[in-house]
Amino acid sequence: MSKPVEVNDDNFDQMVLQVKTPVLVDFWADWCGPCRMVAPIVEELAGEYEGRVSFTKLDVAQNPKTASKYGIMSIPSLVIFKDGNLVSNLVGFRPKADLKRSLDDVLG
Repeated sequence: MSKPVEVNDDNFDQMVLQVKTPVLVDFWADWCGPCRMVAPIVEELAGEYEGRVSFTKLDVAQNPKTASKYGIMSIPSLVIFKDGNLVSNLVGFRPKADLKRSLDDVLG
C-alpha cells in the first residue's frame, strides 16, 4: 500500500511540480490536532488512488519557504497540483468523501 512521501523546501519542485500524475500535498505540522485527524484519511486515499495520484506531506514548521510561496495560512491544507499548477486547495479537516470528490474532479 502506498503512503504519502515527505517532501521539503529543497525537493518540492522535483517531487511535486515535475511529476506527471496529479499530486496531493498535505501541508501539516506535528502540533496540529486536525492534521493528525486527516492523516489516516490521506493514507487510505494514497492506497485507493495508487498509480493515479501521488501523495506527499510537507511539514510547514520545518519548510516555511514552500508554505509561504503557496499562501498556506491554515493547516491542514490539502493542495492538489496537476502539471505543476495548483488546481485545488482544501483548508481544514474534511471528510474522506470531500477529498475523493476533489481528486476525482482533477482526474476527470
